[in-house]
Formats: sequence, C-alpha cells, structure tokens
Amino acid sequence: MKRKLGIIGGMGPLATALFMELIIEMTEAAKDSDHINMDIINMPGIPDRTEYILGRSAQNPVPEILRVKKELEERGAQILAMPCNTAFYFYEELSRNGLPMIHAIEETAVCLKEAGVRCAGILATDGTIQTELFQKGLERLGIVTVIPDEYHQKLVMSMIYEDVKAGKTIPEDKIRAVEKHLQDKGAEILVLGCTELSQAKRNGLVGAGYLDTLEVMARKAVLECGVLKKKYQSLL
Repeated sequence: MKRKLGIIGGMGPLATALFMELIIEMTEAAKDSDHINMDIINMPGIPDRTEYILGRSAQNPVPEILRVKKELEERGAQILAMPCNTAFYFYEELSRNGLPMIHAIEETAVCLKEAGVRCAGILATDGTIQTELFQKGLERLGIVTVIPDEYHQKLVMSMIYEDVKAGKTIPEDKIRAVEKHLQDKGAEILVLGCTELSQAKRNGLVGAGYLDTLEVMARKAVLECGVLKKKYQSLL
C-alpha cells in the first residue's frame, strides 16, 4: 500500500503546481493507479515568510501552516512536503508534533555530498540567505557555500518576486549575471534554493551545473511514497 503524500501548498502557487508535476514525471508508472496518492492544500494566503523573518511584517505564517498541516493529517496524509524553502526556517516548530516532513535543505545537502560537490552557490530569498538555512545545512556535510553580494542578491529577489510571482518569465540577463558572479566566487554547482526559481530550469534557462531543490524534494517524495524512475536516481 503506497503512502499518501500531503502537500502544504501555495507558497507560491506556481511552485506547488510544478512540484506535483515533477512527482508525476519522476514516478515509475504504467497506469493511473501506479501513481502516488497526493492531497494538496493550496493556500497562497499564507503570510509571506521572508517579510516576517526579516521583521518587515507582523504576520506570522506558522499558525496558518500548522492549520493546513493538521487538515492534511486529518485527511489521511502519511508524510508531508512543503514546497517553500524559506518556510524551513520554522521547521522545528512545524515538525514538533504530527507527521514527518521532507526536509528540503537536508536532502539538498545529501544530494550535493553524494555528487562530490565541494562548493555550492546559493540562489534564494533574502529570508533564506540571512537565516543561513542552506549555508548551515550544507556546511554540516563539509560543503562550502557562496552567496550573492548585495547587488546580485537584489537580482535574485527580483527574479522571485517581480518575475515568477508576478506571472512573468525570468529574463536571461538576470540569471546569467548571478550565475557568473557565483561561479567567479568558486561555486561548482548553483543551487536553485527558492522553489519559484525552478521555473528557470523548467523554461530551459538553466540546466547542467544547477541543482533544483524542488526536484530534490519531488525525488524524495517519490522514494517515500512510490517507485522512482531510474533516470532520476541522480539529479547531478
């Protein structure tokens, strides 16, 4: 009997839709019933995580995330996924009780370690960068991290908020500028550390040399709940 996956969605909506699509693509299936049972609650009204973490908003997203988590548990989910990396700042509080949750940052660190990566560049929100979620998570496994300077971090935030969240295509010049900057700082692999940035890979803007954390999360979900296609055994 396959385990049922519960998805805390809406942070943001496009990333949630792509996450579900990736899970379906990665699952070894010959018919409908071979696919994973998923229950998705898409709640784009969950308060912005970065705004709260950086003290620019008093709206705490945790109570709403916990409410969605509880509802998924009541609806029969057996393991949870949350396609929003910034929200993992609240991981301990969110996972204190109830079902296990796939940890995007830890899974990313393991993936990089297994591939022999020594230095990774991080593209993520201000909230994720300033709380050092990826820096600490990767460095625990001996992986050095490099992050954008102030100018290039503004480009990353522009891609996330002014492009993807606004329903626009990421301009190639923005991501190329950040890419070169991080590679010049020594990054062997660039981590798409915000699930919204997965659109860059989906749209063909990036490929080899990048690790998409949404793909990392989707692969783990399939491993936990279904059968993974062989071609997705490695993401790098």
